[in-house]
Amino acid sequence: MNRISATTQLGFIGIGAMGSRIVRRLLANGYNIRVFNRDRKKAETLIPDGATVADTLSAVSKPSKIIFSCLTDDAAVHRVYQAPDGILAYANPGTIIVEMSTVLPQTSRELDREAASRNVHFLDVAISGSTSVLEQGMVTLLGGGDPEIFAAVEPIFKIIAKQYFHLGLAGSGTAAKLAVNTLLGAGMQAVAEACVLGERQGLDRGQLLTVLSKTAVVAPAHVGKLLRALHEDYGPQFALQLMNKDFRLILETASKLNLTLPVTEAAFRINSEALALGADQDYSIVIREMESRDHNKNVEEATANQG
Repeated sequence: MNRISATTQLGFIGIGAMGSRIVRRLLANGYNIRVFNRDRKKAETLIPDGATVADTLSAVSKPSKIIFSCLTDDAAVHRVYQAPDGILAYANPGTIIVEMSTVLPQTSRELDREAASRNVHFLDVAISGSTSVLEQGMVTLLGGGDPEIFAAVEPIFKIIAKQYFHLGLAGSGTAAKLAVNTLLGAGMQAVAEACVLGERQGLDRGQLLTVLSKTAVVAPAHVGKLLRALHEDYGPQFALQLMNKDFRLILETASKLNLTLPVTEAAFRINSEALALGADQDYSIVIREMESRDHNKNVEEATANQG
């Protein structure tokens, strides 16, 4: 495997909230990157940072030694890689693919098999961390695939992440991400319920959220959510709809394994009900959802008593 350096031609597909931040970090470290996004305007925002915008997937595939992607869901990943005009149709033998989307492990394994049939290397390297953490290069990467190929890409991982782990064969990275996001989503629901329980007992909301954020039992990923909730700030760092999508992947995977995840199922239900209200908000909006439920229940009880 040739040594990776700043002269290595990279390709990047998917210039969303996470992808754009990864590309900017790599450009700031001198890498030459061709970017592609279905909405070209998003890709063009990276031109001032030094990126070259490609008009087609083949224009990314053909010259790139390493191709990264960070896409919305399984359908987008399948389309980008396996369509007749997709990445695998044009990638040169020896190319390394680093697929960073949160998808089903079986999707990662399927792409690994197809890539191998074309003498292309495949890694699934999922990202654990929010956009703000990514901007600081402090996310965690969870990888699956050939360990030698993973090691070859480490110079780039060091730019993106605080820490990174190789967990096994293809699909291991995305499998680990689903486990991580089980804790993330179910934990957020538990935090929301703790808030409502404390508030119902008469505790001051501001003090309660502040104190909870300082306890050892609240995960670091949830501390910032509590502090933002103090100011009713639920702007999307990790969008509610993305957490909902991940809940679906988790429960679909569990079903195939004949596993029952009752806590996750309950958290998914509340998440889905919040999403049905049309809120384009952070997944921590479940704090407000639980508070609203409690408020509405109190109003109903008070009305019934008056009657």
